[in-house]
Amino acid sequence: MTTLQDCRALDAQDPLHGLRDLFTLPEGVIYLDGNSLGPLPKAAPDRVARAVREEWGGGLIRSWNTAGWYEMPGRLGDRIATLIGAGAGEVVATDSTSINLFKVLSAALSIAAADAPQRRVVLSERSNFPTDLYIAEGLCRERGLELKLVEAEGIADALDERSAVLMLTHVNYRTGAMHDMAAVTRAAHAAGALVIWDLAHSAGAVEVDLRGADADFAIGCGYKYLNGGPGAPAFVWVHPRHADRFWQPLSGWWSHAAPFAFTPDYRPAAGIARYLCGTQPILSMTALECGLDTVLAAQPHGGMQALRRKSLALTDLFIALVEERCAGHGLGLATPRAHAQRGSQVCLTREQGAYAIVQALVARGVIGDFRAGIPDILRFGFTPLYLRFEDVWHAVEHLRQVLAEGEWKRPEFHRQQAVT
Repeated sequence: MTTLQDCRALDAQDPLHGLRDLFTLPEGVIYLDGNSLGPLPKAAPDRVARAVREEWGGGLIRSWNTAGWYEMPGRLGDRIATLIGAGAGEVVATDSTSINLFKVLSAALSIAAADAPQRRVVLSERSNFPTDLYIAEGLCRERGLELKLVEAEGIADALDERSAVLMLTHVNYRTGAMHDMAAVTRAAHAAGALVIWDLAHSAGAVEVDLRGADADFAIGCGYKYLNGGPGAPAFVWVHPRHADRFWQPLSGWWSHAAPFAFTPDYRPAAGIARYLCGTQPILSMTALECGLDTVLAAQPHGGMQALRRKSLALTDLFIALVEERCAGHGLGLATPRAHAQRGSQVCLTREQGAYAIVQALVARGVIGDFRAGIPDILRFGFTPLYLRFEDVWHAVEHLRQVLAEGEWKRPEFHRQQAVT
């Protein structure tokens, strides 16, 4: 059985242990919800305050030029590109994940309609993140197309001559199961379909190689593993072979080839810049840049490979400790055990009481979250930048006590919060 001393020994040998100092983490809190919202980088408050006080307050509108505001979407995009296997000039940080999905799905459907108008189906996983399905449902209704949902294991069989676009989230938000991006993309292309990947639970958490997988489009989130702050700008990537083929539908002035010419007609910018839309949220971009600094600080220690190794070690330890110390309390495992099929989270199942158990843990300072379903999910994210092996041991010990003592049965833990 793994002991607390064993975990402390692992922490002492961890080459990434110093990266925890980059974050402001409340005393007494074990934060296992970085897959929903990353914690605050220590550098962010002063950096954002400087942008407010000096760049906005002192520089005023001049800061678009003097402080580099105008170049931020591309500059941050290039930094994100290094984390997702994309090239320089292929990614922009902009808008939200949902808005970016609307842009790329619209463009992909336009390409499919031009190349193979008989293809009328958008295919996705039934358990994909709901907003992705909502966006696809709206576009399919608008264009008279079919949205077809299948279970993960049925994707390959569902790809056929009617498939226009396959739209998937790389790591499932609910279970932590991870698709083989390269294999799935090959299968889709063999069937003649384009592929869109949602990297919301991948970027900064697992190794991603969009170019190596020959993907077509990708979007992702800035406020989870990239630690950009609540509602941080998202990002969008388009393979260069597609970037100039069609307008994206939100043709705002920032995506114009010459935005300051102020012509009444729209002429799209070349490449990924045409996937911008309106004026960018500079203060939010500033916070996101601090978040990217924390992830890129792992580069001297092995970068994403080192982060992935530690992520797998943390999740392996959590699974093993839960099964050793919490047996007999009705917990199941929704997350795949195989490393190649697992993201950076562990999801436990329970027929009853999952929400109350999570709330009891939160009251103890162990912050995970809950996802309703059949069965319900207790969801725990493991961000190797700041989590320690000792944290995992203590988290499981708290879970054991909550279950063994029936603490979760207290009425206050059953009151539904707005955000779960």
